[in-house]
Amino acid sequence: VSLSPAVSAFSFSKEGSSCYRTRKDGERRRKSVRGCIVASDISALSLIITKKGDAEIPGLTDVTIPRRLGPKRAGNIRKLFNLSAEDDVTKFVVRRVVVDKAGHKHSKAPKIQRLVTPARVQRKRREQALKDKRGLKSRKEAEDYAALIASLRN
Repeated sequence: VSLSPAVSAFSFSKEGSSCYRTRKDGERRRKSVRGCIVASDISALSLIITKKGDAEIPGLTDVTIPRRLGPKRAGNIRKLFNLSAEDDVTKFVVRRVVVDKAGHKHSKAPKIQRLVTPARVQRKRREQALKDKRGLKSRKEAEDYAALIASLRN
């Protein structure tokens, strides 16, 4: 839809159109659209740089800003540092130095999520054992009940 800068219109959005997710089969929704012209009355544009030209854009492509925080999830730390499953993820956590009000420096690191620890393995094993035990008990009680019913019928 090509519109003049100050005009907005409604378009029927359906399955497959951008910025709209249908909830039911065949559902359509009237959505307000502006068109493709960028004018002075637009306050903000959400853009992504897809291709870099010859010249640098000052303040945007001429500087690289490092990420303030590293990954928190164990799998993402492994992916970032190319670690195997046997490597200790806790040694590769991205730490940052913080200065408190008294002027003392200390480092901060995130608590690693989805980290498989011996305690987690033990807990999982215990839960599975309890589940198996409950199933075994249930089957034994069912057999006993079936035997009782069979003896009462005879």
